[in-house]
Amino acid sequence: MSTPHNAANRGDIAKTVLMPGDPLRAKFIAENYLTEVTCYNTIRNMLGFTGLYRGKRVSVQGSGMGIPSIGIYSYELFSEYDVQSIIRIGTAGGLAEKVGLRDLVAGMGACTNSAFAAQYRLPGTFAPIASWRLLKKADEAARSLGVELKVGNLLSSDTFYSDDPEHDKWISMGVLAVEMEAAGLYCTAAHAGREALCLCSISDLPATGESLSPLERQESFHDMMRVALELAD
Repeated sequence: MSTPHNAANRGDIAKTVLMPGDPLRAKFIAENYLTEVTCYNTIRNMLGFTGLYRGKRVSVQGSGMGIPSIGIYSYELFSEYDVQSIIRIGTAGGLAEKVGLRDLVAGMGACTNSAFAAQYRLPGTFAPIASWRLLKKADEAARSLGVELKVGNLLSSDTFYSDDPEHDKWISMGVLAVEMEAAGLYCTAAHAGREALCLCSISDLPATGESLSPLERQESFHDMMRVALELAD
């Protein structure tokens, strides 16, 4: 079987999928962390790979940028390929003062300015949250690896370039970082009855203008990759 966006056959994809936004980061992880790797998708260059990490089968696939893109890929993985858990591994802009460049942040929840959840026609405002099981495992994995994991709320924004970013308002509510996918992933997982978690490495600090280069974003986030890979079932 295949979908309009994924050439994989049933069984090609592991029960746990790591999803960076950048498909080249998926390729980097497959080449540097996995063994016995096979490529199951090249459609739209949204590369997908399955391999072994310490004897456990795991897949890694790009999601693209933004909630609409990760909404498509996560929906198909959950509904068509029987994936049980998706861990987003991406970059984020640090908002809170305690968050610095290269810090690892886990999204316990995800605020958003997106209307993605409106499709479910709920009688109120849905609160997108992570899987407690995956979050607990991530915290345990980080501790065992000697990596500091900062846990809290994320902002999933529909806009990268915004005329009115309003970061101060989100900071006042304790939001740690801003990214573009977690809320959509959490909604899709909740609707499918599956699990999801967003792990982000801080790539820039909007308040100060500090940032990492594109190559550093792609290849330097080893702590995030190592923690995420430990979550494979």
